[in-house]
Amino acid sequence: MRWKPPCAHSAAPVKVLIPSALRSYTERADAEASGDTLAEALADLDRHYPGIRFRMIDEQQRIRPHIRFFVDGVQARDLAQPLSAAGELVIVQALSGG
Repeated sequence: MRWKPPCAHSAAPVKVLIPSALRSYTERADAEASGDTLAEALADLDRHYPGIRFRMIDEQQRIRPHIRFFVDGVQARDLAQPLSAAGELVIVQALSGG
């Protein structure tokens, strides 16, 4: 089954802080996304910045191992994590190398 973005909704947008490794999509350090859950917000972010979601979520709809999401300061481990109206979503991407 292929993933399909959810339909548009009227949830209040959350502020999204974008890590530097993903700013090639947004060309800025922050953005806004709407959704009642983390999954919906990421789908909305991908509608505005095509391809960004795939860098964070794999083909099995799981959060990639090097990505962490913090919703209002608390780590979100599930895409079903509810978002608060006008809250904040911080995306953290671990960097590795030798």
